Amino acid sequence: MAAILIAEDEPRIAAFVEKGLKAAGHSPTIARDGREALDHASSGEFDLMVLDIGLAVLDGFQVLEALRGQGSQLPVIILTARDSVTDTVAGLEGGADDYMAKPFRFEELLARVRIRLRDQGGAQSVQLTTADLSLDLRTRMVSVSGRAVELSSREFALLETFMRHPGQVLSREQLLSRVWGYDFDPGSNVVDVYVRYLRNKIGGDRILTVRGAGYRLVT
Repeated sequence: MAAILIAEDEPRIAAFVEKGLKAAGHSPTIARDGREALDHASSGEFDLMVLDIGLAVLDGFQVLEALRGQGSQLPVIILTARDSVTDTVAGLEGGADDYMAKPFRFEELLARVRIRLRDQGGAQSVQLTTADLSLDLRTRMVSVSGRAVELSSREFALLETFMRHPGQVLSREQLLSRVWGYDFDPGSNVVDVYVRYLRNKIGGDRILTVRGAGYRLVT
C-alpha cells in the first residue's frame, strides 16, 4: 500500500481519484490548494503525488518548483488541460515524472502510478495474467493462448479492468467510470459495444453477460 497525495481543488475529480486509489489498495490524502499540497509533499510521508496544475494559492508549477528546490525526489504525476501542450512541457521540464491530460481514465492513471511506484523500488507487477490471457501494461501487448492480439486503447483499458477483477461481476456503471473516466454518460451503450469488440478479438465465451448486473471475465 502506498501513501498518495492528491493535489486537486475540483471536488468531483478529487473524490473520483481518491475512491479509485482506495479500491486499488492505496492510502490517498486530498490537498485542496497549493500551499496545503506543498506542506504535505514536503513532509516525507508520501510515496507519490498526483498534482493538478490549476491549484489556488500556489499553482502546480509553483508547488513543483518549491518541492524540487528542496531536493525532494517524490514522484509527481501532473494533471493538465487536454489541449495545454505548454503546460505539459513546462511541467515535465520543471521536474514532473509523468502527466495525464484531462479528462482521463482512472485505469490509465493507476497504471502510471504503479509504474512510478515500481521505479521507486516497489514490487508492482506490470503484467496481468488470467487463465490463458496475458496483458503487459508497459508494452501494451495482449496475448491469447500465446497468440498476439491487437487492441485499441479503449479495448485495452476495458480488458485491463476485467483482468484486475477476474471472476467479479462489474456493472456497466463501474466499467464506464473506470474506463471512460469521470465524464461518462450513464445512459450510454458504449460498454456493450466495446464488450462485443473484445469478444470478437479474445473469444466470445471469455466475457459473460450477467443479466441485470453487468459482465464477468471467466477465469
